This record gives sequence, C-alpha cells and structure tokens, in this order.
Amino acid sequence: MEAGFQETDEKRNSVITGNLMKLDINEIQKRLKHRYPFLLIDRVLELEEGVRCVALKNVTFNEPFFQGHFPENPIMPGVLIVEALAQTGGIAGYSLYKNADKDITFFAGMDNVKFKKPVVPGDQLILKSEFVKRKLNIWVLKGEAFVDDELVAKAEFKLATVSIPEQAK
Repeated sequence: MEAGFQETDEKRNSVITGNLMKLDINEIQKRLKHRYPFLLIDRVLELEEGVRCVALKNVTFNEPFFQGHFPENPIMPGVLIVEALAQTGGIAGYSLYKNADKDITFFAGMDNVKFKKPVVPGDQLILKSEFVKRKLNIWVLKGEAFVDDELVAKAEFKLATVSIPEQAK
C-alpha cells in the first residue's frame, strides 16, 4: 500500500493506513467477546495484527466501578487497567487465532505489574500491548498504560485461547 493511502471497509468500521489499522467500537466488539460494563476499550488507534495494538479508554465519572472505588476520591482500579491492557493484546492477536470467532481468550496470568500514578475521571488512558512469545495456546505479552504521555502502569501478562464447547455457545 502506498504511503498515505487509506483503505476503508464497506461499513467504515476500520481504516487501514500503511500497515496499521484503526478500529471503532463496532469492530472492537467483533474481536472481543466483552460487553458493557466490562469492555474497557473505546477505540483502537494503531493495530499491527499479530504484533501490537494501541488503544484508547476514555475514563469517565459515570463508570460503575467509581461508585465503590473511593466515591470521595475516584480512582480507576489497577486491576481494570491491567484488564484493559489484556483486552488490547487480545485485539492484536485476534487474527492469529485459527478459530477466533469460535474460541475464547482468557487472562492466564500477570507478572511484574507496576502502578505508577492513579487514573481518575477525565483521563484518557492510552493502552499499548505487544506480543513477546507464544507457546501452544498461551501468549505472553507486555503492556504499558499512559495518561498525557506519562506511564501510569505496566505489566507482563499471559492470555490463553481455548475452544468453547458447542453446547455452551
């Protein structure tokens, strides 16, 4: 594809620029089985399928977790930031799964998790996940979360893809 050339699918849900794709919420929902209130990605800013993904989460005061996570001083729970990084990684890996539309991906573990700064209502969380390695159906990724170009969290994590039995669908 020529530099600067954009190709748009028929539903205008994704835009391809060079080797990178951008996805809207409709395309994200095709790739992830999560739904409100647990879908933690609003838009994909950069997607290099099978390699890395950069996504955006608009953190708003009306998020359900703020009702109980310090109503007087609302802070996004760190575990949800790591979950958002895992969802970002799941989007990056979607095209690598043989039966992506039939399989489900689970969070399989996390290591070296660090939280650097609280995330609060009004922040735009930029989530960056990239693949490190694969062993069978286990994917190892690393992720970083930023607000205003400042690192707020980072983690290494594992995702496992498994087939859903027919009767469970």
